[in-house]
Amino acid sequence: MPVSVVRFNLVEPGATPASLSARYRAALEMAAYADEHGITTVQTEEHHGVANNWLPSPFAFAGAVFGATRHIAVTVSAVIGPLHDPLRLAEDIAVLDLLSGGRLVTVAGIGYRPEEYAQFDVDWKRRGRLQDELLETVLKAWSGEEFEYRGRTVRVTPRPFSDPHPLLLVGGSSKAAARRAARLGLPFFPSAHLPDLEAYYKDRLVEYGTEGWTMMPGAETPLLHIAEDPDRAWAEYGAHFLHEARTYASWQSGDIRSAVKSGATTVAELRAEGVYRILTPDECVALGLDNLVLHPLSGGMPVDEGWRSLRLFAERVLPRLAE
Repeated sequence: MPVSVVRFNLVEPGATPASLSARYRAALEMAAYADEHGITTVQTEEHHGVANNWLPSPFAFAGAVFGATRHIAVTVSAVIGPLHDPLRLAEDIAVLDLLSGGRLVTVAGIGYRPEEYAQFDVDWKRRGRLQDELLETVLKAWSGEEFEYRGRTVRVTPRPFSDPHPLLLVGGSSKAAARRAARLGLPFFPSAHLPDLEAYYKDRLVEYGTEGWTMMPGAETPLLHIAEDPDRAWAEYGAHFLHEARTYASWQSGDIRSAVKSGATTVAELRAEGVYRILTPDECVALGLDNLVLHPLSGGMPVDEGWRSLRLFAERVLPRLAE
């Protein structure tokens, strides 16, 4: 049975407070529906100050999802580590881990938008050192014991539910990220299908004498939308996918490697590229992928269309994959 993921970033260009509130509530209802139908994971993420209202507070959203569900995991992929106070982040994750019974997965990255660092008055040039401090601090904090932090003795309570600590992965597409994960004995989450980087990480595990594993996107990990008539859906809703693709492209320099990186400038180019795909239920079943990522509210997608996609996926794709 493939891993099934429903992704939410709650983007809505030109939203009003009322429309955005309705979108957030719909996402929670979708998460509850996904939980009832055996979908594996809700995935969410963090970006700040974006005109299209990209979700800035993934842990607040995760807490709401946990309150509406009983089984589904929530992956925050990724939290921008250096923008967070390490002690407060350790507390927030511990509380969510306790509330959910261990269903939170956190991928810690350093981001790629200098303007987000400027917004929080965090030095972009120190992001690597700040990430090292953050990861080292949360691991000490979750022990429940006293430790030295910035010249003072501190203790973080309560301890998390998960033993030895909540699932924490180091994300990124650089050798520095791979070294950081290996040095700390944390699993590594490459931001794209990067076998050479995975091999580099495994070599560093041997060098540091630590243990870890890799959760890497497949060579093919498209963002999916399910429709009875893909031609109609592309014609009516393709602009929403293109909006998200163009937003991502505007943030990513040439050295950023991402599983969802797109160079498309038109809906036709985006459809031909294959990063975003609108498929019939039969086509989705036939993909044969180990990891299926549904993106029902992509780029401000109308909520009703998002529901149609999710229901087709849950009711006409997943049961056949379980056969």
